[in-house]
This record gives sequence, C-alpha cells and structure tokens, in this order.
Amino acid sequence: MNRNIQILLAIAALSCSFTTSAQKMSPEAYLDTGRYIWQTYVPKSGQAKTVQGELLRAIEKLADEAQRNGNINFNANCHTILIAYLRKHLVNDQLFPPETIEQIKKDLDTLSKENEPYLEEDLYDRLRERIIDWY
Repeated sequence: MNRNIQILLAIAALSCSFTTSAQKMSPEAYLDTGRYIWQTYVPKSGQAKTVQGELLRAIEKLADEAQRNGNINFNANCHTILIAYLRKHLVNDQLFPPETIEQIKKDLDTLSKENEPYLEEDLYDRLRERIIDWY
C-alpha cells in the first residue's frame, strides 16, 4: 500500500475516534473547560456572540429557571428557543455516537416539559459535558 494512503487512513481513523476520546475527559478537565468557556464567551447579560458561549448560557438558563423557579417563567419565546438551539447544535452524528445523541434528545425532551421542571443536577451535568465535548 502506498505510504500516502497509509497516512491518510491513519488520519481518518484518528478523526473518527475523536468524539469518543473527547468524552473521556476527567471531571476536573470538564470543570476547567466549562469555566473557561463561561468566562471567555458568555457575556454578563444578553446572548453570547459565539455558539459555545450561547450553548453554555442556554443550559445554565434552563437549569436556573427549573431549579430556582420551578419553571414558573417558562415560555416559548425563551425556553423553547433555548432547547431548540441546544438540539440544533448537539444532535450531530458527526460529533457524537448514536447512543449519545439518543441521550441528548431524551434529556432535551425532559427539559421541554413546562409543567414538570427537572430539579436534579445529573441531566444538566450531562448536557454541560456534551457542550464541552462539542467545544
């Protein structure tokens, strides 16, 4: 086999395995990266100018509304748009394997229930980690 073809195949194999290795960060690495994204890309008020900033801002707004307010202020002009934004960017078979995509969809469906605020941290943590993987 031609040496150039071997190199291209090796590069292709590495790029295909990127999403699984990206999801093997330590909890500390996720925390540090999330903190970096928040401090660098999320403004003090209003929408972020970058996708990574807006993704993190979206999940934090959803978590805050559910956990602090019990979704009392949930409305289509805000929360539905935030969930759709997360879905648009995170449901991506180029980045995540099928089982991860299914979990993302399930988590976002759970957050879409206006009258059933999700109060536990696990779902929000999972989505934060997928945002960091996306980044």
